[in-house]
Amino acid sequence: PDEEAGSSYGPIGSLYRAGPRPFLSRIFDADTYDQAVLKYMASEGCDRKEAQGNMDAFLDNPQDWGYQKIQEKEAGAFKKDYANANMDPKSVILSTVWAAGVVYFFGDLALKLTRGEIMADSFHRTMELLGVE
Repeated sequence: PDEEAGSSYGPIGSLYRAGPRPFLSRIFDADTYDQAVLKYMASEGCDRKEAQGNMDAFLDNPQDWGYQKIQEKEAGAFKKDYANANMDPKSVILSTVWAAGVVYFFGDLALKLTRGEIMADSFHRTMELLGVE
């Protein structure tokens, strides 16, 4: 069916809202993800964006998501807005900066490991300090 613009979001939206697990699920198992979203839409009578937010939260942490849903139904707790979670400008900027730092760190580590720059100097320095040549 045709959907209105803004009624859903892509994998990057899942990454910002709930982290790497839902993002990777959408990339590597897109059909199963879409079927789960459609099933949630049908059972809860909600729009696609709300269903995606709930599916992302479920994939990230099923126990907490389930507990929140039980609290909403039985205890009358507030209904958490998973569709817009972590999407305020401050959270998006902080997540982007943090992710850039992590990618830089692991990229630099991988580069140094492939060049043999990690541990080689440390090993030789230790051997020198011990007097073993």
